[in-house]
Amino acid sequence: MIPPRLSVFLAAALLSATVAFAQPAHAPVLALDDLRPGMKGEVWTVFRGTESEPFGVQVTGVLQNALGPGKSLILCELTDPRVQSMGAVAGMSGSPLYIDGKVVGVLSYQIQKFETVRYAGFTPIADMLEVSALPMTKPVPASPLPIPVKSDRGSRGNGSSGAHARAGGDFQPFRPVFSFGGIAPQVAEVMAPHFEALGLSAMALGGNMGSGSTDAPLPDLKPGGVVAAALAVGDITMAAGGTVSHIDGKHLLAFGHPLMTLGATEVPMAEAEIVTILPSSLNSVKVSNTGRVIGTFSQDRLSGIYGEVGRMPHLVPVEISLPARLNRKSLNFSVIQHEMLLPAIAATGLTQAVLGSNEAGLTRGFRLHATVEYAGRAPVEFSQLYPGPQGFAQGVGEVTANLQQWLFNPYERTFPERIRFAVEETEETPVGYIELFQVSRTTAAAGETLTATLNWRGFQSEKSSEQIQIPIPAEWTGKDLEVVLASGRQLDEITGRPRSLGVNQLRNFDEYLGMLRASRDSDGLYLAVVERSSLFTDNTATTIELPGSFERIARSADAGRYQKREAAVPLFEQHLLPGRLFTASIRRSLKITD
Repeated sequence: MIPPRLSVFLAAALLSATVAFAQPAHAPVLALDDLRPGMKGEVWTVFRGTESEPFGVQVTGVLQNALGPGKSLILCELTDPRVQSMGAVAGMSGSPLYIDGKVVGVLSYQIQKFETVRYAGFTPIADMLEVSALPMTKPVPASPLPIPVKSDRGSRGNGSSGAHARAGGDFQPFRPVFSFGGIAPQVAEVMAPHFEALGLSAMALGGNMGSGSTDAPLPDLKPGGVVAAALAVGDITMAAGGTVSHIDGKHLLAFGHPLMTLGATEVPMAEAEIVTILPSSLNSVKVSNTGRVIGTFSQDRLSGIYGEVGRMPHLVPVEISLPARLNRKSLNFSVIQHEMLLPAIAATGLTQAVLGSNEAGLTRGFRLHATVEYAGRAPVEFSQLYPGPQGFAQGVGEVTANLQQWLFNPYERTFPERIRFAVEETEETPVGYIELFQVSRTTAAAGETLTATLNWRGFQSEKSSEQIQIPIPAEWTGKDLEVVLASGRQLDEITGRPRSLGVNQLRNFDEYLGMLRASRDSDGLYLAVVERSSLFTDNTATTIELPGSFERIARSADAGRYQKREAAVPLFEQHLLPGRLFTASIRRSLKITD
């Protein structure tokens, strides 16, 4: 529902009438048709701190329909010596342009790089006002990724957000630069490729002023002031700074270009302060501290982002419990409800917990416990053992992929109510090595018992030995089998359990969670006796050696739902030596006679 006052304001602005803005100057609108080359204007932005100040520009002209039918771009020369030397800066996005006391547009596009004369593109203010009139609908699920693809330029600054280089100039919207707060530089470096794969430019050089008091009054934001759009808030923050373009009561427009093209969304609106500007011939950028959440951005569109001050977003709380010996016992932060960003940011918090403090160490190894809580459902839990921080850093891509699998589902628009991680130190390095594996016989009869002998050694420890008894039941008679010693993941693969299933192979979200819960433990070893067979699956239900006539009928009805594959069926299974990581995969043949 659009507030009546905002509807009236929008209609008048689109008709190019003179309208009062809720900002000190009460600036009316200068219509695009009244703009002429050579006009001089002022752009208001924050260079340092939170107070805005102007810099001078001169209108060069209007690129008609440059951004699409009916979407033009105002081109201006940056005449102020401060800005001419460094160009338009990432973080100036949304800075309003005034000419003769009237608002014209907002700074939003970079024109070329390495120019000898600096220019910038401005989104007309009427186009931004369209964004504020869009309905606040429920966010649409990522399918699979509603964010810009990675720029092939590899820029860590104002890279492409989907606009292509045009003849004679590199014309593109400012790419939001997300800065971390509460994250060590080495952690940001480890995670950078994962965010780049999601089309996000992220840098470690950022700060976090904390959540602040919830009783403190809301800030008096004005056009030209600084504001941040955050993906994570709390002990760990990830936010892109920008500039307030327009205020109407509690309703706010900013940036002048997309944040991530999320459409209807819920992104925290946060306070921020500018520490300084880092000038560059390629991409200058504002360095900032992110503060408390003060509202929610509900629209992320072509011409800018729009939100409401005072309305709090729905986020996913993440809690990471650390070993008791550390000065800081936990990390607490909240992340936006987004299927791909939530796992990546949660993994960033875990990486900070493991690698990002003086005390952490964890050099011998640690176990990671995770609990994902969904409303109305039993929690989903999983555990993973790591031999040390370097092992975790090398496997953080797998951690992120696992979290994506656990947190993303194609069946329901649902997000966890809370995610809890616990990092627990191990007393010794949790690595094991197999020295010998043998089975007492390769041929046995029903009623007999086989003995499997396993000699193994822990890291820098003495040799140990295990003996496991395998009873031979009558139903194994006449079968050619295998005795397998393997990790849980390897046995999953041997027995045909896929790490992921297609949407058509499961009926609902509860079945999806059930598939995830059925995974074997990742540590220790599994001793199994398996039989090679044909498996016929109906969603998650499996039938062994289904008659061919039934199989043909089922697959002709729905070939996507019904699948046939060759795999091993476990007849006997035992989990051994939990709490250690092994890489062995050994098979021994076994024939059962009459």
